[in-house]
Amino acid sequence: MHLRTRALVCAIRPHGEHGAIARLMTPDNGLVAGYVRGGRSRRIRPILLPGNIVEAEFRARTDEQLAGLTVELVASRSGLYAEPLAAAAIEWACALTAAVLPEGHRYPHVHAALDGVLGAIEAAPSARRWAASLVRYEVLILRELGFGLDPGKIAIPEAMDDWDAIFDGFRLTGHFLGRDLLDERRNDVMAARERLVERLKRAA
Repeated sequence: MHLRTRALVCAIRPHGEHGAIARLMTPDNGLVAGYVRGGRSRRIRPILLPGNIVEAEFRARTDEQLAGLTVELVASRSGLYAEPLAAAAIEWACALTAAVLPEGHRYPHVHAALDGVLGAIEAAPSARRWAASLVRYEVLILRELGFGLDPGKIAIPEAMDDWDAIFDGFRLTGHFLGRDLLDERRNDVMAARERLVERLKRAA
């Protein structure tokens, strides 16, 4: 396996004494994991921040083997982590993607939507500009994974600041995400969503 591609950092976890396993969302190969040597170092750790755009190179002898991964920073969103609401939104969108998508399956619409949501957060950290898009992203995730919502039961918010519709959407998608995709073993992921929703309620 040899893959070089631009990708979105979605999740990172320590591996060994100094390394890390990163899960990246790619345009053509979906979610791909790789081992980054020295991934916890002062130099590489800021590159592997969820939401960042990187140029990634995966190398493995077989498709079954965890690939070695090297990354180069293309665009950093580290500055948004100083904004609690924007940081919570990035954390949730990336954690959801990494937690529910199977690795190695193409999800071009999901990649494009995630890139769009992160770009919207970056362009305008005020939730009025991106909260509705985040609801639509959750609906897309559910549909792509075979849990399509009945259009008659959910009114996807169209207006960027229609908070009643936005929170109604979050309530409905949260039900299906918790029931069908994020079981008890992933409580930490749903906790990130709860933090985001609470901050949105204070900002509305």
